[in-house]
Amino acid sequence: MTSARPDSRLAAPVAFITGAGRGIGRAVALRFAKAGYAVACFARSADEVEATVAAVTAAGGRGLALRGDVADEAQIEAAVARADSEFGGIDVLVNNAGLFRVRPLEELDTATWRALLETNLSGPFFATRAVVRAMKARGRGRAIVNVSSEAGKTGFAGSTGYCATKYGLCGFGDALREELRGRGIAVLNVLPGQVDTRAWDDCGLDLARVGIRRERMMRPEAVADAIVHAVLAEGAVAEELLLKPL
Repeated sequence: MTSARPDSRLAAPVAFITGAGRGIGRAVALRFAKAGYAVACFARSADEVEATVAAVTAAGGRGLALRGDVADEAQIEAAVARADSEFGGIDVLVNNAGLFRVRPLEELDTATWRALLETNLSGPFFATRAVVRAMKARGRGRAIVNVSSEAGKTGFAGSTGYCATKYGLCGFGDALREELRGRGIAVLNVLPGQVDTRAWDDCGLDLARVGIRRERMMRPEAVADAIVHAVLAEGAVAEELLLKPL
């Protein structure tokens, strides 16, 4: 598919980003805006997503703040429909919203297990289904990006629930890639290692006790740079991107 607009050759391409209120999502929104994209920013916190759009606007970009929970099918579908209508289509989807919890299996309660599944797997499914339908209806689209994790390829003690969802997200992306290969829509699974975001604050892990140092982690901006570079690259298509701190 092409990413040209039926109404204007000068209209900016569009990226829809979940979990755009902070961390990697906010950094991705700003990086796409700097690349000339209009950005639809979706997050649970109205204050955070509006702050992201304000930063996009201050940088000279165009943004749309959309509040909702990615695990809520109706909310994410309504947000995609609004972005598609307001911007005239969506070229790139970044499935970034995620939940990170560390619990030994015997201490992992069912509510947390289900929350991990709903946010990390059902959310990308709802968002991707809505965006792919919109892309096919308009005959244009460029990429679906799934922000998985190093834990989507490697098991870590205390992360049975988290690893299960991130492995699942990679499998989802791998299968979707084959479905969309003939339509010119790339599917990229991104597997970052440790990134310094607020996800660590309430994950249930004592960083000092296990020897994890935040100053050694990647910055969200570094992950965003890698994602946007891979999406915008010409002449080759990235299918999987493993990112590690230097």
